Amino acid sequence: MSGESEGSPAEPATLTIPRGTLLRSRVVSDVGTTLSRALDRELTGYATLVPQETLLLSGEARGVITFDDGVPVLAYNTVTDSGGPDALAELAVPGPYRVELYAVDASGLAAAHEEDALRVAPDAAATELADDADLAELTREAAPEGRLRDANDDDDAVAAFLDDDDRIDAIREQARSEARDRAAEWGLDDALDDSN
Repeated sequence: MSGESEGSPAEPATLTIPRGTLLRSRVVSDVGTTLSRALDRELTGYATLVPQETLLLSGEARGVITFDDGVPVLAYNTVTDSGGPDALAELAVPGPYRVELYAVDASGLAAAHEEDALRVAPDAAATELADDADLAELTREAAPEGRLRDANDDDDAVAAFLDDDDRIDAIREQARSEARDRAAEWGLDDALDDSN
């Protein structure tokens, strides 16, 4: 199984996963069942997810989620070529889903798991696809410390940006300046002045 995600033309991210041993093939109404089963088994492998809307309406979601010891690592949409959180968002549609769960030797996933553009936070699949806070917490508890630290680093970067008042003020001022320029272009200076 392979695909290329959107990236720079020179080096697109590539998802290459060897064919695994099929453990389970079902139609489920809740993806949380599959995520929970993978966590309980401490599965190293992947799940393929095909939402009903894709089966019936030619939708654009056909996903792969990889696991390392039961904890989700990557998400990839094989139809749109998107990965990571974007792929999860595209897969988060009402069920049921056609799900297949495969076991793969850890070495077979090692290269794929290096693709940062396809990575998701350990609890993201439980939150986005299953809307299950308890499963998300269990997944965080099972995740290696390094994976949690990576997810926290992303959260910290967003928090740091939101706490940077000078940077936010600069963005607001730039937006105001662009709005004034656009208003002048369209002859709306008087309307803009009246609104202040």
